[in-house]
Amino acid sequence: MSCEHLICARCSNPVVEGRCPTCREARSELHRHGSSVPPALVLAALVALFFVALVLQRVYG
Repeated sequence: MSCEHLICARCSNPVVEGRCPTCREARSELHRHGSSVPPALVLAALVALFFVALVLQRVYG
């Protein structure tokens, strides 16, 4: 869903313009992108996976 064609009930302007606090809130809620996982957690998981791969390489290599 996008806010390109939505009209704000409070100010009667397009929501995409964000002229009032209600428009800005609706626009930010509709345009939340990205994952809910913090980047630090993704990095930590990658580092842990790397160390697991190293251990498995030593055990089976």
